[in-house]
Amino acid sequence: MGEAPISSGEYDSVAVITGADSGIGRATAVKLAEQGFDVGITFHTDQAGAERTAKLVRERGRAAAVRGHDLTHPEPASAVVDELADELGGLGVLVNNAGTGSRTPVLEMDFGTWRSVLAVDLDGPFLCAQRAARRMVDTGRGGRIVNVTSVHEEYPRVGAAPYCAAKGGLRMLTRVLAIELAQYGITANTVAPGEIATPMTGQEDRPPVPGSRPGFPIDRPGDAREVATLIAFLASPASSYVTGASMFVDGGLSLMGPQAASAVTSGDWRTV
Repeated sequence: MGEAPISSGEYDSVAVITGADSGIGRATAVKLAEQGFDVGITFHTDQAGAERTAKLVRERGRAAAVRGHDLTHPEPASAVVDELADELGGLGVLVNNAGTGSRTPVLEMDFGTWRSVLAVDLDGPFLCAQRAARRMVDTGRGGRIVNVTSVHEEYPRVGAAPYCAAKGGLRMLTRVLAIELAQYGITANTVAPGEIATPMTGQEDRPPVPGSRPGFPIDRPGDAREVATLIAFLASPASSYVTGASMFVDGGLSLMGPQAASAVTSGDWRTV
């Protein structure tokens, strides 16, 4: 008698990706479409970008649906998870990718900014994950939750207090999801990008330039497709024994903390 096969997974071939109008979200939508998923796409302000992503998904022979999604009001916004799942006929994968940040020191930050970033980067993913998990549990077929955080889920950054707090909180939320949802065949993991060449980092969606980041071990920003490849693995049946993990996609940037600190020759790092 041969060995029992590793479970290939039977969850719905439908993925909802928040913030998929550009960057990592768009690259992930394309990658998952290539893996056979129909894709629900959300956007905040860039509807044209979201429709472009939907077109790329459909060009790969999969269905796509688009919804606006303002996570500064996370409770009503999270309803789009169910709306997209209903339209596409199921839900097997949720990728919480939408996010925002700040560039204000703690001493100058108003509470409204703090709460707005927390709403988008932590409250929203919690509510979307809760809705997705409830649907997955109800079907009895399991699924995948992938939360996109940042290297700042672990490492602080000047001027980014709410962002760092939210991403660190999302890492711990993901670990709780992992242990609570494992019994239902649902895995939960985080993907923590470093600097990726996307509009969110003030760059265009174009291939990064080698040698442009001499302080990084891999001396360039990352490409959104490099992050999407890891998300797609975690969304796939092949990742069935991976849960509660935080996976960094940062070109080795996080390895340079202590090393880089000893090489700093000015106090410029104290400014935003």
